[in-house]
Amino acid sequence: LILIGGFVQLLAGFLVFRKYDHLGGAAFLTFSALWSHLVTIGAGNSEGFTAGSIAFLVLNAFLIILASSFNVVLLCMTLAMELLTICFLLFTLENLPLPFEIVMLSIFSIICFYGATASLANSMFGKDLMMMGPPLFTAESSKKDTEDPPPCICPKSHCTSGLRTIADLLNTGAVCGVPTDTVYALAASCKHPQAIEKVYRIKDRPQEKPICIFISNLDQLRAAAPPISPLLWEFMENVYPGGIGCIIKKGEWLKKLGVGAGYSRVGTQDSIMIRVPDLTVLVHLIDMTGPLAITSANPSGEVDSTHHDMVISRLGHKLEGVLCDGESDEVVASTVVNCTKIDESGITIVREGCIPAGKVMQIFENVKNR
Repeated sequence: LILIGGFVQLLAGFLVFRKYDHLGGAAFLTFSALWSHLVTIGAGNSEGFTAGSIAFLVLNAFLIILASSFNVVLLCMTLAMELLTICFLLFTLENLPLPFEIVMLSIFSIICFYGATASLANSMFGKDLMMMGPPLFTAESSKKDTEDPPPCICPKSHCTSGLRTIADLLNTGAVCGVPTDTVYALAASCKHPQAIEKVYRIKDRPQEKPICIFISNLDQLRAAAPPISPLLWEFMENVYPGGIGCIIKKGEWLKKLGVGAGYSRVGTQDSIMIRVPDLTVLVHLIDMTGPLAITSANPSGEVDSTHHDMVISRLGHKLEGVLCDGESDEVVASTVVNCTKIDESGITIVREGCIPAGKVMQIFENVKNR
């Protein structure tokens, strides 16, 4: 009977652990060890049994404290086990009244049977069919029950509704944080020059530093019919979409591209950097809004933002929204190439970013040779 009791407790312990109830599992496994320890009585090892029982009394006392924060059934079971261990100690001293032993074993058996039945039924049906009782006390958490709301609207990028939310904000003149195929960026619609001005204020960007524009595909640029040479077209076809931005000559064709009222606030007086990102989410967003004025989402002079949490914590209180897309694909910004004199003297690397300068030059040489 002792071995059967130990086996049942051991089985119950493993089943409870599989349900991720670690306290209940620890209690059942502890009780299993105690049942198995009773075998030493038959071997006449009363001294070892006494020492082991005292150790179980101490261990079970901690289980009682923990069980009081879970449910009444588990608390009653640990209390009954504590009394039962005392009975075993009295048994070794041959000072255990038989009626008391019978009562304690009966109580413990009833509690164990109810607890096992209730746990099995509740787990099978996924609801509390048999009551386990509330905890006697609950530890107060040091954290707030509810997290502080984000300082701006923060939809998820994989949701169509999230993309529409950010697109609607941008189309009304808001500034939002968006993911790119490199690092996170601040975006403003080229139709709203006041939004582009706000970008400068948000990140404390010097006015002499130009802002580039993102388009969704090269066909948009062809439709605007800029005066671009065949060599430059060929070069852009080889680098777009991707982490390379091309600086080209500015002109009225930008208005056909959809830049609109923001013409004077993007690029310089004579040139503009254009990039086609290799990120589906951002391409879909640009299709909803038209060309976007883009700059990295970090205070000027600080490191780039590589996760939407960085954008929210650093600039979220100044933005209307942040499109959350997790970790960025790169840890540095794009590589910028000056192509304004590509036919006369070739290209020059203005800023080396995620694409090495050597690779850019190799692409250009291959295109020129063809």
